[in-house]
Amino acid sequence: MTPVIETRGLAKSFGATRAVDSLDLSVNKGEVYGFLGRNGAGKTTTIRMLLGMIGPDAGTVSLLGQSVRPDRGPWGRVGSLVESAAAWPDLTVVGNLRTLADFHGLRNPRAIDRVMELLDLTGLADKKARHLSLGNLQRLALALALLPDPEVLILDEPTNGLDPAGMVQVRELLVGLARDKGTTIFVSSHLLDEVARTCTRIGILHQGRLVKELDRPGIDKMVQRRLVVETPDPEDLEDYFLRITGGNG
Repeated sequence: MTPVIETRGLAKSFGATRAVDSLDLSVNKGEVYGFLGRNGAGKTTTIRMLLGMIGPDAGTVSLLGQSVRPDRGPWGRVGSLVESAAAWPDLTVVGNLRTLADFHGLRNPRAIDRVMELLDLTGLADKKARHLSLGNLQRLALALALLPDPEVLILDEPTNGLDPAGMVQVRELLVGLARDKGTTIFVSSHLLDEVARTCTRIGILHQGRLVKELDRPGIDKMVQRRLVVETPDPEDLEDYFLRITGGNG
C-alpha cells in the first residue's frame, strides 16, 4: 500500500536552530494520525513542508503518491488549516466559501450549504469574517478546509479557540470523515488528551525528531489513569467502598 502522506529524512533549520531533524513519516489512507509535541517541537514547520509552503533543507515529501515542492503538489485534493484560522476579513462567511469554491472550480450548489451545516455556520452566513468570534472564525477556517471534499486533511491545532462543545463536534466530525469516507487526516496538537480521543495512531515529536509512535492500544495504555489511596487501615477502607458501591466495587 502506497502511503498517502510520506516523508523521508525531512529536515529544516532556521539559522542555528534545527526545527525538523531527519523526520520519517508514513500515514495510510483513512488514518487519523496525531502529531503530538510541545509548542516549538517542530509540528508547524513540518506541516508547512507537507503543504509545500516552505521547502526542506533535506529529505522528501509526498502526498497521494505525488512529490511535493513549493511549486507543485496535489492541492485540489488536500484541505488544510495552518497555525491560526485565516479568512478574507471583509467577506462574509458565505462570501469566503463562494470565493474558495470559485478558486477550486466547484459547481455543486450544495457544497457550501453542506460545510456550513457541518460547522454550525448557517446562522452566520451573512456576517463578515472580521466580526466573528475566535471560535466561529476557527469554524470558518475548518469549513474552508473541508469545502473541496478533500482526500487528505492536514490540520494544525484545529480545536484552538473552540468551546468544549465545539471541540467535541470537531472530534466527531474528523472521526466520521475517516470512517465513512476514508479521508486521511493529519492533525497536530500539544495536548495528549485531545489526540487520544480522535486518533488511530500518534507520532510524538521532540526537538524536531520523531521519538515514538503509538497505535491505538498504545494510546489507550498511555492515557490510563489510576488513583492510588494509602491508608493505615485498608480493611476499613475496603468496607467503606463496598458500602458506597453496593458491593460492586
